[in-house]
Amino acid sequence: MEFETRAIHVGQEPDPATGAVTTPIYQTSTFVQEAVGVHKGYDYARVANPTRTALQECLASLEGAAHGHAFSSGLGAATTLMHLLSPGDHVVSVNDVYGGIYRMFSQVYEPKGYRFTFLSAQEISSGLAEHLDEKTRLVWLESPTNPLLNLVDIRAAAEAAHAVGALVVVDNTFATPYLQQPLSLGADVVLHSTTKYLGGHSDVVGGFLATNDDATSERLAFLQKSLGAVPGPFDSWLVLRGVKTLAVRMEKHCENAAAIASFLERETRVERVLYPGLPTHPGHTIAAAQMRNFGGMVSFLAGSEEEAVALVARTQIWKLAESLGGVESLIEQPAGMTHASTANAPFAVPPNLIRLSVGIESAADLIADLESALAT
Repeated sequence: MEFETRAIHVGQEPDPATGAVTTPIYQTSTFVQEAVGVHKGYDYARVANPTRTALQECLASLEGAAHGHAFSSGLGAATTLMHLLSPGDHVVSVNDVYGGIYRMFSQVYEPKGYRFTFLSAQEISSGLAEHLDEKTRLVWLESPTNPLLNLVDIRAAAEAAHAVGALVVVDNTFATPYLQQPLSLGADVVLHSTTKYLGGHSDVVGGFLATNDDATSERLAFLQKSLGAVPGPFDSWLVLRGVKTLAVRMEKHCENAAAIASFLERETRVERVLYPGLPTHPGHTIAAAQMRNFGGMVSFLAGSEEEAVALVARTQIWKLAESLGGVESLIEQPAGMTHASTANAPFAVPPNLIRLSVGIESAADLIADLESALAT
């Protein structure tokens, strides 16, 4: 089946009890057992829930994965993943990483004895091997990165990492499985904040991990049960509902983002536009090779930090808010919002950077709103 069909049907057969077309919300904490240890596949909802199972099967299918595990948030998924490691292990991460991940690495795990090396997307794409050692257990990638939209050559990074026995994790939140499938490029685990494009309506928080490796999946399932960062059935249902329209939404997100990037590139009051779909973007060739389209995120540099802070407060349709990937368009200044935790890092986000999560409204309306805000 094609992507669009799997998004609607995999794991979502009509309810056998009632014939309901939509997967039910199994709002229960426990399940009756016929005898001790004899049940219908479910005993306690932290371990498994039918609504969550449907979501896991569907999202795994979309990522081309054999196994999927859903979590209560993207950071919940990341925390669970980090339990595959031990103090003293070495992690190499792209330096332009989501602020919440950088905060977790630098303020939670580094003080416990985990070692981290942060490299640019270019260094990872072309020279990762020289930064790996016998203690390297994990290579953490985003592509495109958040918020500078840098591109990593996933296949090249995976080859270098696997040569020393390290796992490769790709946060695929920005691209979604509709635009990019990292497992097919050599990654071992794919991570999502399902809060974003997969949910798609800014009404749910969740996370997800996908893998083709049986042993890794078995360990993740144990950790999911043992650490307990699981999504409730209603949250699982909301993501499952959102995924049904992922393909059509992503087409519109990409179409609008391309139009807005083109507009911004012509604007004299904009210093620089960061969008992988622009031929001038340094990662354009990589993006064209490993993505179906270039995504719905656009960043640009205003003339100064003061102008960036003022501009994000002047828009009308674009709403000043954190998060991304919803049907509505959002605008933010990452240095003071989502990436404030990187302020003291050597790779801090530029204070004059503005990040746009391009929604599915009329592109003409979105451009007019930005034009007005830039002109004020």
